Amino acid sequence: MSQEREAAGREEPAHDRRDRPDRPDRPDESLADAFWSVARQLRETSQETLAPWDITPAHLRALRVLRRHGTMRLSELSDRLHIAPRSATEVVDALETRGLAQRRPDPGDRRATLAELTEHGATVLEAVRAAARGTEANRVFGRLSAADRAELSRILRQLT
Repeated sequence: MSQEREAAGREEPAHDRRDRPDRPDRPDESLADAFWSVARQLRETSQETLAPWDITPAHLRALRVLRRHGTMRLSELSDRLHIAPRSATEVVDALETRGLAQRRPDPGDRRATLAELTEHGATVLEAVRAAARGTEANRVFGRLSAADRAELSRILRQLT
């Protein structure tokens, strides 16, 4: 409240409160801001962890999908990653350049192309997993108690 309003004992009008995102009476905006702040921290630590392999978090997601689901068409990869087909092509291009994935013709449809994880890609995935173990999430979530981490995990699973 401004000093004049405080002196008069009146609250700010509702339209003034709506324009201030730092107000506790705007929990959705404050929650969204906090969420995106944590997401940025996770992305930054992820980028630091992945730097030695010259891959991005998007590349890592694609490698994980290929490991988990095996060889697949680029269209399926784009569906699983929830990205545009053109973006999946660019991700596979980058992975192929680094020897982490390879393309091959689809034996069932000569118009289609399959993407698969290479042996080198599997090795890099394991190295990334070992390097990231206990670092990325702990840097961000290590300040929470075990009970708070479990509750946050439950809530995030509910939202997805």
